[in-house]
Amino acid sequence: MPSWNFVEGSLGTPKGFRAAAVASGIKKAADVLDLTLLFSDAPQTAAAGVFTSNRAAAAPVLLSRKNLKKSRGRARAIIANSGNANACTGRAGMRVAEETARATAKHLGLSPHEVLVASTGVIGTPLNLDLILKQLPLLQENLSAENAPVVARAIMTTDTFPKSAVFETKIRGRSVYLAGVAKGAGMIHPHMATMLSFITTDAAVDPRNLQKMLQTAVDDSFNRITVDGDTSTNDTVVVLASGLSGVSIRPGTPAGARFQAGLTELCQALAKMIVKDGEGATKVARIEVSGARNAADAERVARAIANSPLVKTAIAGSDPNWGRILCAAGYSGARIDPEKVDIRVNDLYLCRHGVEAGFEEAAARKELDRKEHTLRVDLHQGKGRAWIWTCDLTHDYIRINASYRS
Repeated sequence: MPSWNFVEGSLGTPKGFRAAAVASGIKKAADVLDLTLLFSDAPQTAAAGVFTSNRAAAAPVLLSRKNLKKSRGRARAIIANSGNANACTGRAGMRVAEETARATAKHLGLSPHEVLVASTGVIGTPLNLDLILKQLPLLQENLSAENAPVVARAIMTTDTFPKSAVFETKIRGRSVYLAGVAKGAGMIHPHMATMLSFITTDAAVDPRNLQKMLQTAVDDSFNRITVDGDTSTNDTVVVLASGLSGVSIRPGTPAGARFQAGLTELCQALAKMIVKDGEGATKVARIEVSGARNAADAERVARAIANSPLVKTAIAGSDPNWGRILCAAGYSGARIDPEKVDIRVNDLYLCRHGVEAGFEEAAARKELDRKEHTLRVDLHQGKGRAWIWTCDLTHDYIRINASYRS
């Protein structure tokens, strides 16, 4: 099956999408982009979303969930701000989200439920609605495919670089595009984290099938990353499908399998960028667990290791302290026999059958010095496998988060 190819572009590369961004003043720095609008020209644009599992979900999350349900998976616009999460802001926060959707819909000639709202930033601070309303005419005026690259920058908070990717493939002789942006660096944990991700495609996909495909892609990407173990109030991944390529995607067909593979690959590319940009991070580590009783046990072990502050600081210091890895596996809740566990960094054994493998310290440190490496844990209990991406934990994480509100 032909693969998807990485190409230059933006959210405006798939047919039918335009975007714009402005500096509204939500962020303290007056000249920093912090408000963005993404719009689809296709009247029957399909939409799907996956949101935070945090019970203290932010107002924009609650509203977007409601709008997707009311519209039966149809939406044509996303308006997003950075600098303020509009979370834990009570009824006033919900009114801000609702009025943002209503006003945006009025400017674009849409129904309010065709507008999705997203926010990211400081929790618990009221969001000034006037700052958004004043900018809607300018956002509408500047909507274009050429302006779409600004979306990735406008949703950044503590991110150090904008995160975007565009893929292209041929299906039945026609080009189909998938494009995505994401933001996130801290408060990142599987089951959705302080991250926003917006995806556009010109494939034609039924909303119900698009929702299933997005959930599958998210489970194998954004739900397999962690920076600090904190699950945010605002996590949102939305995909809009204009259908303007003329290529229909249906489950159980070669085209359906191709689209699912591309959507998952795009989400994985964006998810890995988030881990790489983890607050203060200098390294990315892939935790691979094999030989578990089942996949659930493998995932428990992988998550425990990936979230362990002691493992993450050992990675930061290139310290081959495999005992911390075995310790995390032991408290994960999975069934393990410590006397059967093997641990490797890349292909170098640190532990065999639960005891030190007799490795050379310098060689192990060299493996851990790599900016990207793999920690492999074999439990020798069964056939269950799982993986998680994590990053190291450095002094800069504390520096960034100790002054996040200032």
